[in-house]
Amino acid sequence: MTAPWTARVLTLYPEMFPGPLGHALTGRALQDGVWRLEARDIRAHATDRHRTVDDTPAGGGPGMVMRADILARALDAAREGAEDWPALVLSPRGRRFDQPLARRLAAAPGLVLVCGRFEGIDERLLEARALEEVSLGDFVLTGGEPAAFALIDAVVRLIPRVLGNPESLEEESFTSGLLEHPQYTRPPVWEGRATPEVLLSGHHGRIAAWRRQEAERLTKERRPDLWRAYAADRGLDDPAGEAELSDAQTIAAPGEPRKDDGE
Repeated sequence: MTAPWTARVLTLYPEMFPGPLGHALTGRALQDGVWRLEARDIRAHATDRHRTVDDTPAGGGPGMVMRADILARALDAAREGAEDWPALVLSPRGRRFDQPLARRLAAAPGLVLVCGRFEGIDERLLEARALEEVSLGDFVLTGGEPAAFALIDAVVRLIPRVLGNPESLEEESFTSGLLEHPQYTRPPVWEGRATPEVLLSGHHGRIAAWRRQEAERLTKERRPDLWRAYAADRGLDDPAGEAELSDAQTIAAPGEPRKDDGE
């Protein structure tokens, strides 16, 4: 039997886990053994009675730095039997975490994830253990644990049997290089704003075209960086997003108020 996908998290606060990962779909999958979570205490590898894991920065400066020797012992223990697993450290200077990376991590047997604290980690540890630095965005948190929740959630939901409807993965944001199209449900008219008529037409081809065009529109407007990559990858002649809207898109603009026979 294949072992479940496993996240081994190195942290100074193992009691923070599973946290939000223990709820909803990820929590149910965790309870069912679809995936595993191991929160390992870095301080268990300290050698003094105070379980010290940090020291002052070489060259001076504010704050403290996590020591390479102690963190190396914790990391080496976590990688026993998992030498081929990706090993990441959460850092604001790392590469941007994205959906392709989430898919790569989900395809691996598991993940070793280091949660940094203080002013950071001794650079020698990052070099010696070839850790991949990953960031959730251009902001700074008090530690890597909140970022770990988000990263693990993004990966776990890609594991088969975690989501109740795996088909929903096919149309969500970033899967095709675009942001997701707008979503609507009942009632068909709310506060004078109607669900676009094309979505109520039952014409699957027109619905698919509308959703694709809306995804392109939103991506052009909100994430021009994603749009440029998407357009270049497909050789589109509209890198700046100047194309005219099709009939499917102009039937009803999203959220546009209109009169309805039921009012």
